[in-house]
Amino acid sequence: MENSNDENTILSEFLQQHDIGQECKELLPTLPLEKGWVATHVYQYQGFWFYPKIIQGVLSCQKHFQALDTDIVLITIPKSGTTWLKALMFALINRNKYPNIHSDHPLLTKNPHDLVPFWEIGLYSDKDLLPDLQTISPPRLFSTHLSYESLPKSVKDSSCKVVYLCRDPKDTFVSLWHFLNKIRPKNRETFPLEEVFESFCRGVTPFGPFWEHVLGYWKKSLESPKKVMFLKYEEIKMRPNFYLKEIAKFLECPFSKEEESKGVDDDILNLCSFENLSNLEVNKIGTVSFKVENKTFFRRGQVGDWKNILTTDMIEHINTITELFFSKHGLKF
Repeated sequence: MENSNDENTILSEFLQQHDIGQECKELLPTLPLEKGWVATHVYQYQGFWFYPKIIQGVLSCQKHFQALDTDIVLITIPKSGTTWLKALMFALINRNKYPNIHSDHPLLTKNPHDLVPFWEIGLYSDKDLLPDLQTISPPRLFSTHLSYESLPKSVKDSSCKVVYLCRDPKDTFVSLWHFLNKIRPKNRETFPLEEVFESFCRGVTPFGPFWEHVLGYWKKSLESPKKVMFLKYEEIKMRPNFYLKEIAKFLECPFSKEEESKGVDDDILNLCSFENLSNLEVNKIGTVSFKVENKTFFRRGQVGDWKNILTTDMIEHINTITELFFSKHGLKF
Protein backbone atom coordinates (compact mmCIF):
# COMPACT_ATOMS: atom_id res chain seq x y z
CA MET A 1 0.00 0.00 0.00
CA GLU A 2 1.25 3.47 -0.89
CA ASN A 3 1.98 6.09 1.76
CA SER A 4 3.02 9.44 0.30
CA ASN A 5 3.35 12.92 1.80
CA ASP A 6 1.49 14.41 -1.15
CA GLU A 7 -1.23 11.72 -1.12
CA ASN A 8 -3.94 14.27 -0.25
CA THR A 9 -2.89 16.46 -3.18
CA ILE A 10 -3.04 13.52 -5.58
CA LEU A 11 -6.41 12.46 -4.24
CA SER A 12 -7.83 15.99 -4.48
CA GLU A 13 -6.75 16.36 -8.10
CA PHE A 14 -8.17 12.97 -8.98
CA LEU A 15 -11.52 13.63 -7.33
CA GLN A 16 -11.91 16.87 -9.25
CA GLN A 17 -10.99 15.19 -12.49
CA HIS A 18 -13.68 12.53 -12.13
CA ASP A 19 -16.43 14.69 -10.62
CA ILE A 20 -17.65 12.11 -8.14
CA GLY A 21 -20.35 12.57 -5.52
CA GLN A 22 -19.96 13.59 -1.89
CA GLU A 23 -20.51 10.09 -0.50
CA CYS A 24 -17.73 8.73 -2.68
CA LYS A 25 -15.41 11.64 -1.80
CA GLU A 26 -15.88 10.88 1.89
CA LEU A 27 -15.37 7.15 1.41
CA LEU A 28 -12.16 7.17 -0.65
CA PRO A 29 -9.79 8.51 2.04
CA THR A 30 -10.82 5.58 4.28
CA LEU A 31 -9.93 2.92 1.70
CA PRO A 32 -6.61 1.16 0.97
CA LEU A 33 -5.07 2.41 -2.25
CA GLU A 34 -2.42 1.19 -4.67
CA LYS A 35 -0.84 2.44 -7.87
CA GLY A 36 -3.23 2.33 -10.79
CA TRP A 37 -2.45 1.92 -14.46
CA VAL A 38 -4.91 3.95 -16.47
CA ALA A 39 -5.80 6.13 -13.48
CA THR A 40 -3.37 7.28 -10.79
CA HIS A 41 -4.69 4.96 -8.10
CA VAL A 42 -7.06 2.09 -7.47
CA TYR A 43 -8.97 1.75 -4.20
CA GLN A 44 -10.02 -1.39 -2.36
CA TYR A 45 -13.72 -1.50 -1.57
CA GLN A 46 -15.43 -4.62 -0.17
CA GLY A 47 -12.30 -6.63 -0.90
CA PHE A 48 -11.91 -5.67 -4.57
CA TRP A 49 -10.10 -2.90 -6.47
CA PHE A 50 -11.77 -0.01 -8.31
CA TYR A 51 -11.02 3.35 -9.85
CA PRO A 52 -12.78 6.24 -8.02
CA LYS A 53 -15.27 6.90 -10.79
CA ILE A 54 -16.30 3.25 -10.75
CA ILE A 55 -16.75 3.27 -6.97
CA GLN A 56 -19.22 6.09 -7.59
CA GLY A 57 -21.18 3.72 -9.85
CA VAL A 58 -20.88 0.82 -7.43
CA LEU A 59 -22.28 2.83 -4.52
CA SER A 60 -25.14 4.12 -6.64
CA CYS A 61 -26.24 0.78 -8.08
CA GLN A 62 -25.97 -0.89 -4.67
CA LYS A 63 -28.25 1.75 -3.21
CA HIS A 64 -30.74 2.23 -6.03
CA PHE A 65 -30.98 -0.82 -8.30
CA GLN A 66 -34.09 -2.91 -7.68
CA ALA A 67 -33.99 -6.29 -9.34
CA LEU A 68 -37.02 -7.93 -10.91
CA ASP A 69 -37.41 -11.69 -10.82
CA THR A 70 -37.31 -11.64 -14.63
CA ASP A 71 -33.98 -9.77 -14.82
CA ILE A 72 -30.86 -11.35 -16.30
CA VAL A 73 -27.44 -10.19 -15.14
CA LEU A 74 -24.28 -11.00 -17.12
CA ILE A 75 -21.17 -10.97 -14.95
CA THR A 76 -17.48 -11.23 -15.80
CA ILE A 77 -14.18 -10.01 -14.53
CA PRO A 78 -12.67 -7.73 -17.23
CA LYS A 79 -11.23 -9.39 -20.33
CA SER A 80 -12.97 -12.73 -19.86
CA GLY A 81 -15.13 -12.63 -22.99
CA THR A 82 -17.57 -9.94 -21.89
CA THR A 83 -18.23 -8.52 -25.36
CA TRP A 84 -18.96 -11.95 -26.84
CA LEU A 85 -21.24 -12.92 -23.97
CA LYS A 86 -23.21 -9.68 -24.28
CA ALA A 87 -23.72 -10.25 -28.00
CA LEU A 88 -24.79 -13.87 -27.53
CA MET A 89 -27.18 -13.06 -24.71
CA PHE A 90 -28.75 -10.07 -26.47
CA ALA A 91 -29.33 -12.09 -29.65
CA LEU A 92 -30.65 -15.07 -27.69
CA ILE A 93 -33.10 -13.13 -25.54
CA ASN A 94 -34.33 -11.01 -28.45
CA ARG A 95 -34.44 -13.70 -31.13
CA ASN A 96 -38.21 -13.32 -31.64
CA LYS A 97 -38.08 -9.53 -31.59
CA TYR A 98 -35.27 -9.38 -34.16
CA PRO A 99 -35.60 -12.52 -36.31
CA ASN A 100 -33.82 -11.07 -39.34
CA ILE A 101 -30.16 -11.12 -38.37
CA HIS A 102 -28.96 -10.11 -41.83
CA SER A 103 -30.59 -6.69 -42.21
CA ASP A 104 -32.16 -4.99 -39.20
CA HIS A 105 -30.57 -6.59 -36.15
CA PRO A 106 -29.26 -4.07 -33.56
CA LEU A 107 -25.93 -5.89 -33.34
CA LEU A 108 -25.25 -4.85 -36.92
CA THR A 109 -25.28 -1.17 -36.00
CA LYS A 110 -24.46 -1.03 -32.26
CA ASN A 111 -21.63 -2.34 -30.13
CA PRO A 112 -22.69 -5.06 -27.65
CA HIS A 113 -21.67 -2.81 -24.73
CA ASP A 114 -24.25 -0.23 -25.80
CA LEU A 115 -26.98 -2.87 -26.07
CA VAL A 116 -26.26 -4.51 -22.70
CA PRO A 117 -25.24 -1.69 -20.34
CA PHE A 118 -22.94 -1.97 -17.34
CA TRP A 119 -24.29 -0.81 -14.00
CA GLU A 120 -21.17 0.69 -12.49
CA ILE A 121 -19.53 1.96 -15.69
CA GLY A 122 -22.62 3.20 -17.49
CA LEU A 123 -26.09 3.28 -15.97
CA TYR A 124 -25.11 4.44 -12.48
CA SER A 125 -21.86 6.31 -13.14
CA ASP A 126 -23.43 9.79 -13.21
CA LYS A 127 -23.50 11.22 -9.69
CA ASP A 128 -26.46 13.46 -10.51
CA LEU A 129 -28.65 11.21 -12.64
CA LEU A 130 -30.30 7.85 -11.98
CA PRO A 131 -31.44 5.72 -14.93
CA ASP A 132 -35.13 5.15 -15.54
CA LEU A 133 -35.33 1.37 -15.87
CA GLN A 134 -39.12 1.16 -15.65
CA THR A 135 -39.47 1.67 -19.39
CA ILE A 136 -37.45 -1.47 -20.24
CA SER A 137 -39.62 -4.44 -21.15
CA PRO A 138 -38.79 -7.71 -19.35
CA PRO A 139 -36.65 -9.63 -19.41
CA ARG A 140 -34.23 -6.78 -18.68
CA LEU A 141 -30.61 -7.54 -19.53
CA PHE A 142 -27.80 -5.94 -17.53
CA SER A 143 -24.05 -6.38 -17.15
CA THR A 144 -21.51 -5.85 -14.39
CA HIS A 145 -17.94 -6.69 -13.39
CA LEU A 146 -18.85 -6.68 -9.69
CA SER A 147 -17.90 -9.51 -7.34
CA TYR A 148 -20.72 -11.46 -5.74
CA GLU A 149 -20.03 -9.66 -2.48
CA SER A 150 -20.67 -6.28 -4.09
CA LEU A 151 -23.87 -7.08 -5.98
CA PRO A 152 -26.94 -5.02 -5.06
CA LYS A 153 -28.90 -6.74 -2.30
CA SER A 154 -32.01 -6.97 -4.45
CA VAL A 155 -30.13 -9.17 -6.94
CA LYS A 156 -29.24 -11.67 -4.24
CA ASP A 157 -32.73 -11.64 -2.74
CA SER A 158 -34.68 -11.94 -6.00
CA SER A 159 -35.10 -14.85 -8.39
CA CYS A 160 -33.31 -13.07 -11.22
CA LYS A 161 -30.83 -15.11 -13.24
CA VAL A 162 -27.07 -14.60 -13.10
CA VAL A 163 -24.82 -15.80 -15.93
CA TYR A 164 -21.13 -15.72 -15.01
CA LEU A 165 -18.33 -16.14 -17.54
CA CYS A 166 -14.67 -16.59 -16.64
CA ARG A 167 -11.49 -17.40 -18.52
CA ASP A 168 -8.10 -18.98 -17.93
CA PRO A 169 -6.25 -16.41 -15.79
CA LYS A 170 -3.25 -16.45 -18.13
CA ASP A 171 -5.36 -15.38 -21.11
CA THR A 172 -7.32 -12.98 -18.91
CA PHE A 173 -4.09 -11.30 -17.87
CA VAL A 174 -2.67 -11.08 -21.39
CA SER A 175 -5.90 -9.62 -22.73
CA LEU A 176 -6.00 -7.13 -19.83
CA TRP A 177 -2.42 -6.03 -20.46
CA HIS A 178 -3.14 -5.36 -24.13
CA PHE A 179 -6.37 -3.55 -23.23
CA LEU A 180 -4.70 -1.30 -20.64
CA ASN A 181 -2.08 -0.29 -23.17
CA LYS A 182 -4.76 0.57 -25.72
CA ILE A 183 -6.72 2.83 -23.35
CA ARG A 184 -3.77 4.33 -21.47
CA PRO A 185 -3.40 8.11 -21.42
CA LYS A 186 -1.58 9.32 -24.51
CA ASN A 187 1.21 10.85 -22.45
CA ARG A 188 2.05 7.54 -20.74
CA GLU A 189 4.42 4.92 -22.10
CA THR A 190 3.39 1.31 -22.69
CA PHE A 191 2.81 -0.43 -19.38
CA PRO A 192 5.63 -2.92 -18.66
CA LEU A 193 4.46 -6.54 -18.85
CA GLU A 194 6.38 -7.51 -15.72
CA GLU A 195 4.88 -4.75 -13.57
CA VAL A 196 1.30 -5.38 -14.64
CA PHE A 197 1.84 -9.12 -14.14
CA GLU A 198 3.08 -8.57 -10.60
CA SER A 199 0.02 -6.45 -9.81
CA PHE A 200 -2.32 -9.01 -11.36
CA CYS A 201 -0.83 -11.83 -9.29
CA ARG A 202 -1.25 -9.74 -6.13
CA GLY A 203 -4.86 -9.15 -7.11
CA VAL A 204 -4.42 -5.41 -7.61
CA THR A 205 -6.21 -4.97 -10.92
CA PRO A 206 -9.57 -3.39 -11.79
CA PHE A 207 -12.34 -5.49 -10.18
CA GLY A 208 -9.72 -8.00 -8.97
CA PRO A 209 -8.42 -10.12 -7.34
CA PHE A 210 -9.17 -12.49 -10.21
CA TRP A 211 -9.19 -15.66 -8.14
CA GLU A 212 -11.50 -14.40 -5.40
CA HIS A 213 -13.86 -12.99 -8.02
CA VAL A 214 -14.15 -16.30 -9.88
CA LEU A 215 -14.35 -18.39 -6.72
CA GLY A 216 -17.20 -16.32 -5.33
CA TYR A 217 -19.43 -17.13 -8.30
CA TRP A 218 -18.25 -20.73 -8.55
CA LYS A 219 -19.40 -21.36 -4.98
CA LYS A 220 -22.74 -19.65 -5.60
CA SER A 221 -23.31 -21.69 -8.75
CA LEU A 222 -22.89 -24.86 -6.67
CA GLU A 223 -25.19 -23.57 -3.93
CA SER A 224 -27.86 -22.15 -6.26
CA PRO A 225 -27.55 -23.74 -9.71
CA LYS A 226 -30.97 -22.46 -10.80
CA LYS A 227 -29.93 -18.88 -10.08
CA VAL A 228 -26.23 -18.75 -11.03
CA MET A 229 -24.84 -20.33 -14.19
CA PHE A 230 -21.04 -20.63 -14.25
CA LEU A 231 -19.37 -20.72 -17.67
CA LYS A 232 -15.82 -20.95 -18.97
CA TYR A 233 -14.76 -19.08 -22.09
CA GLU A 234 -12.62 -21.96 -23.34
CA GLU A 235 -15.46 -24.47 -23.09
CA ILE A 236 -17.88 -22.22 -25.00
CA LYS A 237 -15.27 -21.74 -27.72
CA MET A 238 -14.96 -25.52 -28.05
CA ARG A 239 -18.72 -26.26 -28.07
CA PRO A 240 -20.55 -23.01 -28.85
CA ASN A 241 -23.80 -24.58 -30.05
CA PHE A 242 -24.07 -26.84 -27.00
CA TYR A 243 -23.50 -24.02 -24.52
CA LEU A 244 -25.81 -21.60 -26.31
CA LYS A 245 -28.59 -24.15 -25.88
CA GLU A 246 -27.61 -24.71 -22.25
CA ILE A 247 -27.81 -20.98 -21.59
CA ALA A 248 -31.22 -20.88 -23.26
CA LYS A 249 -32.43 -23.72 -21.01
CA PHE A 250 -31.05 -21.99 -17.91
CA LEU A 251 -32.92 -18.81 -18.84
CA GLU A 252 -36.07 -20.85 -19.42
CA CYS A 253 -36.30 -19.91 -23.09
CA PRO A 254 -35.04 -23.10 -24.79
CA PHE A 255 -34.88 -23.43 -28.55
CA SER A 256 -37.89 -25.19 -30.03
CA LYS A 257 -37.47 -28.05 -32.46
CA GLU A 258 -38.76 -25.74 -35.17
CA GLU A 259 -36.10 -23.12 -34.33
CA GLU A 260 -33.37 -25.75 -34.40
CA SER A 261 -34.60 -27.08 -37.75
CA LYS A 262 -34.45 -23.55 -39.14
CA GLY A 263 -30.93 -23.07 -37.77
CA VAL A 264 -31.82 -20.17 -35.47
CA ASP A 265 -29.12 -21.25 -33.00
CA ASP A 266 -26.47 -21.36 -35.73
CA ASP A 267 -27.58 -17.96 -37.03
CA ILE A 268 -27.07 -16.45 -33.58
CA LEU A 269 -23.60 -17.96 -33.29
CA ASN A 270 -22.63 -16.69 -36.74
CA LEU A 271 -23.97 -13.22 -35.99
CA CYS A 272 -22.03 -13.06 -32.72
CA SER A 273 -18.81 -14.65 -33.93
CA PHE A 274 -15.57 -12.74 -33.44
CA GLU A 275 -15.01 -12.70 -37.20
CA ASN A 276 -18.41 -11.16 -37.91
CA LEU A 277 -18.56 -8.64 -35.05
CA SER A 278 -15.00 -7.42 -35.48
CA ASN A 279 -15.55 -6.74 -39.18
CA LEU A 280 -18.74 -4.74 -38.77
CA GLU A 281 -18.34 -1.05 -39.56
CA VAL A 282 -19.78 -0.03 -36.18
CA ASN A 283 -17.03 -1.92 -34.37
CA LYS A 284 -14.27 -0.30 -36.41
CA ILE A 285 -15.29 3.28 -35.66
CA GLY A 286 -16.78 5.33 -32.86
CA THR A 287 -16.83 4.76 -29.11
CA VAL A 288 -19.11 3.08 -26.60
CA SER A 289 -21.03 5.09 -24.01
CA PHE A 290 -18.12 5.01 -21.55
CA LYS A 291 -15.72 6.56 -24.07
CA VAL A 292 -13.64 3.55 -25.14
CA GLU A 293 -13.18 2.97 -28.87
CA ASN A 294 -15.34 0.12 -30.20
CA LYS A 295 -12.42 -1.51 -31.97
CA THR A 296 -10.57 -1.84 -28.64
CA PHE A 297 -12.85 -4.70 -27.65
CA PHE A 298 -11.83 -6.86 -30.61
CA ARG A 299 -8.22 -8.03 -30.53
CA ARG A 300 -7.90 -11.76 -31.21
CA GLY A 301 -10.57 -13.68 -29.31
CA GLN A 302 -8.40 -16.79 -29.17
CA VAL A 303 -7.67 -19.39 -26.53
CA GLY A 304 -4.04 -19.83 -25.47
CA ASP A 305 -2.59 -16.50 -26.58
CA TRP A 306 -0.66 -16.44 -23.30
CA LYS A 307 1.81 -18.89 -24.85
CA ASN A 308 3.01 -16.07 -27.12
CA ILE A 309 3.51 -13.55 -24.31
CA LEU A 310 4.33 -15.08 -20.92
CA THR A 311 7.71 -16.42 -19.82
CA THR A 312 8.10 -19.88 -18.32
CA ASP A 313 8.46 -18.38 -14.84
CA MET A 314 5.30 -16.33 -15.28
CA ILE A 315 3.34 -19.37 -16.41
CA GLU A 316 4.54 -21.42 -13.46
CA HIS A 317 3.78 -18.63 -11.02
CA ILE A 318 0.22 -18.01 -12.19
CA ASN A 319 -0.48 -21.76 -12.40
CA THR A 320 0.69 -22.17 -8.80
CA ILE A 321 -1.66 -19.43 -7.58
CA THR A 322 -4.55 -20.92 -9.56
CA GLU A 323 -3.94 -24.37 -8.12
CA LEU A 324 -3.72 -22.95 -4.61
CA PHE A 325 -7.05 -21.16 -4.87
CA PHE A 326 -9.14 -23.50 -6.97
CA SER A 327 -8.05 -27.12 -6.53
CA LYS A 328 -9.73 -27.70 -3.17
CA HIS A 329 -12.98 -26.35 -4.60
CA GLY A 330 -12.98 -28.66 -7.62
CA LEU A 331 -12.41 -25.85 -10.13
CA LYS A 332 -9.86 -26.32 -12.92
CA PHE A 333 -8.64 -24.50 -16.03
